[in-house]
Amino acid sequence: MTNLIGKLFGNILGAIYSFTGSYGIAIILFTFLVKLLLMPLTIKQTKSTVAMQEITPRVNEIQEKYKNNPERQNKEIMELYQKANINPMAGCLPLLIQFPILIGLFNLLKDPVGLGAFASQAVFQQANGPFLWMNNLTDPNAILAILSGASAFIMQKIMTPKEQLNGQMKMMTYMMAGLSFYWGFIFPAGLTLYWTISNVFAILQQVIVTKPLKAKFEADMKEASKNGKKNKNKK
Repeated sequence: MTNLIGKLFGNILGAIYSFTGSYGIAIILFTFLVKLLLMPLTIKQTKSTVAMQEITPRVNEIQEKYKNNPERQNKEIMELYQKANINPMAGCLPLLIQFPILIGLFNLLKDPVGLGAFASQAVFQQANGPFLWMNNLTDPNAILAILSGASAFIMQKIMTPKEQLNGQMKMMTYMMAGLSFYWGFIFPAGLTLYWTISNVFAILQQVIVTKPLKAKFEADMKEASKNGKKNKNKK
């Protein structure tokens, strides 16, 4: 499946290159295209995450109240999810869908000729010339590795709620930045360029789209909760 995705994206990357005439710019435009296609899944995941956060205190109450009765505890929690119209797996589904896409992209940028982005190795070598400060996009690049690590760190910081920036989440922030930095030294620069631009897009998306949407979702859920309490009191 990942090879099929890789070949599909290979054709798209090849088409973008034939239009731009620059392998580096083709990767950047291709990255933005992929992220835009995945945005509906990101929005769905955000909505699910907000909904789960909103009812977490109630879930904790049920877990404490029925801690000695696991069967009743599960029943009460499931009823709570149904009343709130929440699917606990909804937040995981977008991640599962994105995983083969990411693997396909990884394979494509490691082997653009084999997956159809370029007709032959000779054509790829001609396209794989200097870009910005880099001699080519095949060899690893130290400056790009630093940018990749820095962008991953900023992305993790901005996407993680302040109250969670401790313990494991803090360690995750540094670990992701460290891995992105390390990968930049061992993977082709084209792959690191994709990862860096993807991080930058995620940062912009968080500021421009996700945070306002999250605030709206939270306000809507609080309003619905207030209306529910009012209706309950009237009865």
